[in-house]
Amino acid sequence: MEHDSRPAWMSDPLVKDIPEKKLKFVEELFAKGHGKSQKEILTFAMPLLKKAKQENLTFTPQEMNAAVAAIRRHSSKEELTQIDRILEKSRNGSPQTDTFK
Repeated sequence: MEHDSRPAWMSDPLVKDIPEKKLKFVEELFAKGHGKSQKEILTFAMPLLKKAKQENLTFTPQEMNAAVAAIRRHSSKEELTQIDRILEKSRNGSPQTDTFK
């Protein structure tokens, strides 16, 4: 029944070819960022991005775009605003952003 506890976006056809480990990383990143200020997002995102880099967990642009598109499809208006904040910070705030290249 683990499949039932997954967020709907993780079962979206857009992400069917992305490895489960990567999907779980994205899920954690977005879940921890929910409802946080930009400063709070940076506080938790930087260690996560560093850990991903240490584990050689990288995303192709296609994988990241597909994951974000799937998440956006299954998000409320408020969640979309938060997603945009997280993505902006992950692109602009850190030398570890190569996790998303």
